Amino acid sequence: MVSYKCLDCGEKIKDDIIQKRFICPKCGSRIFFKPRNKPKIVKTD
Repeated sequence: MVSYKCLDCGEKIKDDIIQKRFICPKCGSRIFFKPRNKPKIVKTD
């Protein structure tokens, strides 16, 4: 499942809520972003 974050308040929003209404349930903003995972750093010899 994909989750997004509201740009204004930082609330985590699941994609099933976005498919119904493209509005943040907490603050009413319409701007979201998809947080990226931290990349793994692999050491080589």
